[in-house]
Amino acid sequence: LGLHGVPVTVSLSTMIAVAWFVSLSGTVLLDRFDLSDPLTIALGILLLAIALVCAWAVTSALALAVRRFLPDHKEPSRHDFIGRVCVVRTGRVDRDFGQAEVTAADGSTALIQVRQTGEESLTAGSTALIVDYDPEGSFFWVTAYHAELDPHRS
Repeated sequence: LGLHGVPVTVSLSTMIAVAWFVSLSGTVLLDRFDLSDPLTIALGILLLAIALVCAWAVTSALALAVRRFLPDHKEPSRHDFIGRVCVVRTGRVDRDFGQAEVTAADGSTALIQVRQTGEESLTAGSTALIVDYDPEGSFFWVTAYHAELDPHRS
């Protein structure tokens, strides 16, 4: 409907306010004329339809203008973790087993399944670099990494 990207409460409030204003203005105009009852009812229904169309048009135009100032909401993806450093939380990491904790860009942490193909020893507390994601196995490929080299380290 052209209203996406703006909070529903804002869109709905704007539509109600515009429809109310158009209805009120139309009612004032209709009261000036001495019309028969069936004609007044027909014009009232037409006025209601006009108010709804005007409310939608004004609200969608305002939503388009406001949307430019609101931040884009990119849905988080598992691929966002690739290139980040994680800390091993299990006793070991090998081809078949391992978990690690990784910090996302927003500061939240996640416990992820990790695997490695190399021969490096990754034990609890070791740091590793996430290099790829395997969607079929739902795990990340990691390699040993020295924490001092982490560009995201604070």
